[in-house]
Amino acid sequence: MASKQQDQTMQVAAEWWTRLREPNAGDDLVEQWLAWTNEDERHLQAFEQVSALAEQLGSLDQVLRHRLAEVFARPARPQRRWLPLAAAASIAAVMLGAACYIGWTQRAPQATAQVYQSGIAQNRNFSLPDGTKVALGADSTLSVKYGSQERAIEVRSGEAYFEVVHDSRRPFVVTVGNVTVRDIGTAFDVRRTGDRVMVAVTQGRVAIADRRANARSSDTLEARAGQRVSYDPNALSMTVDTVSPALATAWRSNRLEFIDEPLGVVIANLNRYTGTPLHVADANLNGLTYTGTIHTDAIDSWLDALQEVFPLQVNKQAGQVVLSDAKHAAR
Repeated sequence: MASKQQDQTMQVAAEWWTRLREPNAGDDLVEQWLAWTNEDERHLQAFEQVSALAEQLGSLDQVLRHRLAEVFARPARPQRRWLPLAAAASIAAVMLGAACYIGWTQRAPQATAQVYQSGIAQNRNFSLPDGTKVALGADSTLSVKYGSQERAIEVRSGEAYFEVVHDSRRPFVVTVGNVTVRDIGTAFDVRRTGDRVMVAVTQGRVAIADRRANARSSDTLEARAGQRVSYDPNALSMTVDTVSPALATAWRSNRLEFIDEPLGVVIANLNRYTGTPLHVADANLNGLTYTGTIHTDAIDSWLDALQEVFPLQVNKQAGQVVLSDAKHAAR
C-alpha cells in the first residue's frame, strides 16, 4: 500500500511537470503547484527525489530526453509500472525546474507569498523552485515570494539554513526583522530569537545590512565563510566573530551550540525543541551568559546540570518548567 501511494505521489509530480509546460499555464496553476508541494512533507520529498534524478540526467542530450518523454507518454503496462514512473520523475526533474523557474520569473509579482512551517522538535528539509535547498529548524516559519527582480525570503521566526543557487539577475534576499542578508553565491544559517538575529556563513559570502530607521549607510558589512554576524537591537552596531560550519549547523544533528549568549536567548531556542515550555520567572536570569552544547533529546539532563552552574532553581509545575533565581526561591 505504501509503495502504491509513493508511486501515486511521483505520478502527480510528473503530471505537474506536464501542466506547467502548457502555453496557457497561468498564475493560478503556479500557486496550486506551490500549495501541493507544501501540503504534505512527502510531496516535498518526492520533489527532492525528482531533483536528484535531474542531476543524474543533466548530461542527456535533447533527443534522448524527448525519447524518454515519449516512453512516459505511452500507457504503462501493469508488470512494468515502475518504468514510466521512473521516466516521469527523470523528465520532471530535468524540465520541471526550468519550467517552474521561468514561470516564477514571469508571473511571481502577482503571486502571494508561500509560507513554510515546522512543528516543535521537528526539523524540515525542502527545495525551492530555483533549486535552492532549505533546512528549516524546529518551530520555525519562513515565507517565500519570487519576483522578476528579486527572490524575497523572510524568516519570521526560528532558524533556517540556505544553500542558494546564485542568480545575479535576481538576488536572493533574506529579511530577518531589522536585518537583510543578500546572497553573493553562498550557503548560510539564519537564526531569529525575537528581535535578535544571528547569521553564520558556511560557504561563499553575504552582504548584511541593518535596516533600522536610524541606521547609517555604513551599517552594512560583508561576511565570509567561517564568520558569524550578531545583531542585537540594543547594541549600536552588529558584531562579527568566527565560527566553524559544523558548529553553525549543529542543530541539524540535534545539537544546539551557544557561545557567550544570554540565557534568555538559549531558553527561547530550547522552547522550539521541547513540548514542555521553559519559563524564566526572574528577568535577571535572562542576562546570564551561557556557552555550551545542548542535545535536544537530553534537555531535562541539561536543566538538572544548569542549576549546579548558575544561581537558579529548576522546578516543574503546571505543565511547564520554571527557572527561578535561587535567592528568591530560598525565601
